[in-house]
Amino acid sequence: MAKTPGSLQHTPEGELRHFISIDGLDRAMLTRILDTADSFIEVGERTIKKVPLLRGRTVVNLFFEPSTRTRSTFELAAKRLSADVLNLDIGTSATSKGESLSDTLLNLRAMASDMFVIRHAASGAAHFIADAVTPDVAIINAGDGRHAHPTQAMLDMLTIRQHTGAFEGLKVAIVGDIEHSRVARSQIRALNTLGVEEVRLIAPDTLLPHKPEALGVRVFSHLEEGLRGVDVVIMLRLQRERMETALLPSEREYYKLYGLTTEKLARTAPNALVMHPGPINRGVEIESAVADGPQSVILGQVTNGIAIRMAVMSMAMSGQLAERQRESARNREGTRS
Repeated sequence: MAKTPGSLQHTPEGELRHFISIDGLDRAMLTRILDTADSFIEVGERTIKKVPLLRGRTVVNLFFEPSTRTRSTFELAAKRLSADVLNLDIGTSATSKGESLSDTLLNLRAMASDMFVIRHAASGAAHFIADAVTPDVAIINAGDGRHAHPTQAMLDMLTIRQHTGAFEGLKVAIVGDIEHSRVARSQIRALNTLGVEEVRLIAPDTLLPHKPEALGVRVFSHLEEGLRGVDVVIMLRLQRERMETALLPSEREYYKLYGLTTEKLARTAPNALVMHPGPINRGVEIESAVADGPQSVILGQVTNGIAIRMAVMSMAMSGQLAERQRESARNREGTRS
């Protein structure tokens, strides 16, 4: 029987051992991740950007979908933790030759790998791997289908906290293709868990999830109305294939209705933050003057991505090692008895 997200992700003692989704993690755990990431920010400012927390450990990056920012920041995070890093080229791996994902992972585990960072097109892939394939290897979800992208959500939470100091009382708007966005799903859960006052979803009806109100959000179909008085605006990437399936009109029409411009941004609270997970489609989702403007924290999100990924990798590895030590102690005790 598959474990729930909460019981799968942390040990009975409450330590993180996998990072699969925001689901099942409480406010205390999310805050601990943010605090740990905060402690790693200064590592990037050092002359030698290294700490020894994962020295001697092997991290394998398995990206079954293309990625630039996420893969690069995970690799940098692992190396700053002093881990040995293997980037598996999926295009030339045995998986592309017909080997099952499970067999590939079991072979990598047999090479004494300690952590798998996995991006996969199938929703639930990371959960399945952590639950049924290699539970004794720390699994970090770098994005699975439409389901979750928890490290992106947490780097966004870190960015918000850095600029606002707290989550209470904040109104946050998420704008764009919410239906197909694993980022949005993770952001919504993180924002609500951390106690923001209100999460707003702003999108055309065709790009809203089914029964969005069940997510604990308010829904707006008009950008100007939804932006009124918000403290944070998170723009989502518009995937052009949505227009090919008639879910949207042209890029020009979308930009007219839902693109964030200087004029529309004026409807938010003074000095509202502007965020975007990237990559940005300028002139489609957002005006360059806004993306590069004084209220934009988009590049700060990228920087924070390294710190957040260092945090979850170090915490998950620590939880895994503690669990192994307890298991070893139980086995020794059983042998003596």
